[in-house]
Amino acid sequence: MRVVLIGSVEARAALRAHLPPEVRVIGEAASTADARAAGHAADAWMLPPQRPPADDRPVIVETLTPRELEVLELLADGHPNKRIAARLAMSPETVKFHVAQICGKLGVANRTEAVRIAIRRGLLSI
Repeated sequence: MRVVLIGSVEARAALRAHLPPEVRVIGEAASTADARAAGHAADAWMLPPQRPPADDRPVIVETLTPRELEVLELLADGHPNKRIAARLAMSPETVKFHVAQICGKLGVANRTEAVRIAIRRGLLSI
């Protein structure tokens, strides 16, 4: 798996120290915007939690893919599936799949909760 590490220099070093051998770091960035601008062809972006979760949910074990992060950002902006599909040039069914993947990876039941948890864990900023 090829990943891009995102966060402060210290956070990226901590992430790098705990990566399994099959994960290859192909880039690093200070923010998701910087990572997106760099255009790395990664399988996933790895972001450290900026603060511990305020609830009893486990911290993300699986990372969200760049496409899942794009969908999550549009969810946070309040867009329905059809609008997300049009903006990202995909079918509404594919959006539904990505939303289900995001919810599963975050351990939540719906899109509203996914956005709330993503903000708390530093995956999104408002």
